[in-house]
Amino acid sequence: MKKVAIIGASGMAGQEIYRLADQEADWVTTGIVRDERKAHKVLGRTAHLFVADVLTMPIEQLTGFDVIVDAFGTAPVYAGDQVVLAKKLVEVARQSHAKLIFILGAGSLHTGEDHHLVMEDLAKTPNAETWINIPRQQKRELDFLQGVDDVDWLGISPSMTFKEGPATDYELGQDDLLGATPEESVTTAGTMAKLIVSEIKDPVHHGRITVVNKA
Repeated sequence: MKKVAIIGASGMAGQEIYRLADQEADWVTTGIVRDERKAHKVLGRTAHLFVADVLTMPIEQLTGFDVIVDAFGTAPVYAGDQVVLAKKLVEVARQSHAKLIFILGAGSLHTGEDHHLVMEDLAKTPNAETWINIPRQQKRELDFLQGVDDVDWLGISPSMTFKEGPATDYELGQDDLLGATPEESVTTAGTMAKLIVSEIKDPVHHGRITVVNKA
């Protein structure tokens, strides 16, 4: 029996991952959430939940899982918590040997002939100062993870647009933004869930990859 934890299971991506993982008969899937009422509303009354603040819960409460998926989301002002959580989960995995899967951002991908960071383009968009801290902290999170070589971790960056939507066929890449145009550079939450559940079933990748919906 594989024990899978989804942190942020009531969020856009987390709920899709939870629902798909929960269909696996030989898995016990647990959603780690802060708001029990919201989670039950989104996932149903029978959802298997652990209600806690993952940032403050004891590490020992996380060491019983075989796989931990980090779909944690927060407001821009608290985006540094993503790095704090990544460091905590690495410590958990060092004790339990769990596989860690992180949903990162598109800002740390490269694009253009000069191979610049997508975050440079994001920073030039209107009102970017109100939310740019999220991709900045996700880049810090990736930088930290890339220095970790004693834990089995996978970080997945969506494409330029990450939004609600069903799963489609997908294309994978490494460090470069996928999609020939902004309209084609889209990853839906369903596709992200499909990829993550596939990687839990049959681990193929390690380190950072990126995914885009196929039209």
